[in-house]
Amino acid sequence: MKTVSANQHLNVHACSLNEYDRQKITISGAIYRIRKLGGGLFFIVIRDGESLIQCKLESNESIISIEEYSEGDYVSITGICQKENRAPHGAEIKVQSIEILSKSTEEMPFSINQKLFEVGLDSNLNFRPISLRHPKQRAIFAIQSAISMLFRQGLSLIDFTEIHTPKLVFAGAEGGANVFKVKYFERELFLAQSPQFYKQMMVGVFGKVMEVGPVFRAEPHETSRHLNEYTSMDLEVGPIKSFEDIMEIETYLLRYIFEELPKFCSAELKLLEVSMPQINNIPIIKMSEALEIISKNRKIKDRSDLDPQGEQIICQYIFKETGSEFVFVTHYPTIKRPVYAMEDPENNEVTLSFDLLFRGLEITTGGQRIHDYKMQVEKMKRLGYNPDDFVSYLQIHKYGMPPHGGFGLGLERLTMQLLNLSSIKEACLFPRTINRITP
Repeated sequence: MKTVSANQHLNVHACSLNEYDRQKITISGAIYRIRKLGGGLFFIVIRDGESLIQCKLESNESIISIEEYSEGDYVSITGICQKENRAPHGAEIKVQSIEILSKSTEEMPFSINQKLFEVGLDSNLNFRPISLRHPKQRAIFAIQSAISMLFRQGLSLIDFTEIHTPKLVFAGAEGGANVFKVKYFERELFLAQSPQFYKQMMVGVFGKVMEVGPVFRAEPHETSRHLNEYTSMDLEVGPIKSFEDIMEIETYLLRYIFEELPKFCSAELKLLEVSMPQINNIPIIKMSEALEIISKNRKIKDRSDLDPQGEQIICQYIFKETGSEFVFVTHYPTIKRPVYAMEDPENNEVTLSFDLLFRGLEITTGGQRIHDYKMQVEKMKRLGYNPDDFVSYLQIHKYGMPPHGGFGLGLERLTMQLLNLSSIKEACLFPRTINRITP
């Protein structure tokens, strides 16, 4: 019987080159660039998925024909590792042999070996498997991965339990017509607009729950801030004393993410020249106050919500007054919030809810939920819903629930604002919009 050593097929990666000075090693990756110097000296730069590795080839000492290779070829290189301060990671490989593992059959649609990534958005997305190989494009999603991981980690530290909820649902949690219908055997279901009903159910089980997963919105938008499928980072918690408890948790969580992020992707943050926000206490203003601030700058047509320009005006005002790049806007009108939103007991025309704005864009929606059975049924009927369609959801109210609440934080929007991207499509690996369903 043959056995395989755990290390038998592991290649050396760029980050550990210094450990192998004067040793024979093998690395593999895609050819990033070939540079020809005088005297038969060539440098082959390899992209190994993590970084760039410089390989030196002196043709007068080798039978290797450099003309056989081109950008994008996937190769395995064996040679002697040696220190070189001018090379990436302070080391390079003196090539002894090259094996082609995969040969490019067509010329690249654009080069990814330039420092700047000067490719139009449509070309970027049409050739996404190629464009993502550029170090700056790759860096976006290395950072995004760390954000998602730190969301989970930060909440785990304060005793949240991760859950995984269905994406095929019996009803749209957010209400309205913006749901994707799916034929499910002989029935009609919907793609989940959020995990809302299920995370509320799980508050009755664990008290503190979180989820990172896809959500779907059938909104006919084609803008720089909308996706029809995006990743929502959700939490729900109970018991709470007020909806301000939820805002305190988000403030803690964002502070944790931004403080820890450089520990996991400092090179990527430096490459993209990211300006990290500082969070102490996030300012809070009511929706009515926000509208008054906006009205001093322009005429307001719709006083039930903030439009994109209004969000920008509020963030500019708050930054000028406090230096904060974040602001919570609270007490949104009842007519603009879902059926489960708790109304203010002092004014039922507004809800105990909030949005979090970051650098001129809403990235979070949250608030306190209705936990009383009679109150929830009454509101459903008042807004035109049939409680019989929500029997399983209403079990949590019928059999007792603590005061609770939560929020959903858009991963792509947070990434977009943190990295100062011009479109949310740049912050999504394979964006889905009304006009884009490939690749």
